[in-house]
Amino acid sequence: MVEAARTAVRTASGGAGILRFLGRRLVQGVIVILIVTLIVFALLHLAMPQGPAQGILGMQATQEQIDAFNRANGFDRPLWQQYFTFLSQIAVGDLGDSFKLNRPVADAIGQRLPKTLVLALISMVVALIVAIPMGIYQAVRRGKTGDYVFTTMNFIIYSTPSFFLGLVLVIVFAQWLHLVPALAPQGDTVAQVLAKPAGLVLPVATAALGIIATISRYMRSATIDNLSEDYVRTARAKGTPMPVVIRRHVVRNSLTPVIAMLGYYLPVMFGGMIVVESLFNYPGMGLLFWTSAQTGDYPVLLGCVLVIAVATVVGSILADLVQALLNPRTRGELA
Repeated sequence: MVEAARTAVRTASGGAGILRFLGRRLVQGVIVILIVTLIVFALLHLAMPQGPAQGILGMQATQEQIDAFNRANGFDRPLWQQYFTFLSQIAVGDLGDSFKLNRPVADAIGQRLPKTLVLALISMVVALIVAIPMGIYQAVRRGKTGDYVFTTMNFIIYSTPSFFLGLVLVIVFAQWLHLVPALAPQGDTVAQVLAKPAGLVLPVATAALGIIATISRYMRSATIDNLSEDYVRTARAKGTPMPVVIRRHVVRNSLTPVIAMLGYYLPVMFGGMIVVESLFNYPGMGLLFWTSAQTGDYPVLLGCVLVIAVATVVGSILADLVQALLNPRTRGELA
């Protein structure tokens, strides 16, 4: 009875600690999102001396046309009023209307975002399938030929810009070998995109290679650290074969920093998707952001930045929570 009561107290304390942790991180996240929107809002106005009207109507627009546009859309008000109006619209899920697409920004992003998430998810899964065994292999064979070969390859891939890496893949596999198409599958829905898997090969490969180069290095370092721990030496002293020790103990403990890193890598992936989707004309949010930047579609740019900021905050919170839950040394942060 006493032990059961103690267990219940610890469970309740742990649950309260998690809620306090999430509360602190959510407050910090909201502050970060507000700062990001404020900075982007200011930069977009500074980049266009005549305000969004200049980007929407074009550089040849007359002052009379700009003034009429500003009055019609509320851009003639002070910047602080425009910013708070933007925030009040966000609070009710209204991201404004796209003047170039003639549709609500939320609808445009809602149509493109699932396809970007699918591309990012497939790329991440492929990267994990390759990177985790690669990192373990490098750690086990540390300082040997295989380790040096994979390390060199990873450094080359990591230092190569995504657009150049994608161009190389297009030239080799699409133009020379004719194995896969150079253009990503087109469609308004995720099902239409997935219906042509051959077109996803090069976009997924371009996005996954950079992730592989990063995660494999983390996995190698974490595995090397765990191989030097006392529990490994104890298991080996008991006669447990090294492959069994690695499979049952080392891999699980080495995955902790990798899992936490995935949350922090989420915004990086969104940034990379802009390059990948633009290169292969993939109909996702990255391509939407790129075309909106070229056409000066001010509301869409703000909406995309807001989504990326939210993804960054969510990924950071999840990474911190997973790290605290899985790692006993950081679990005290939840108390």
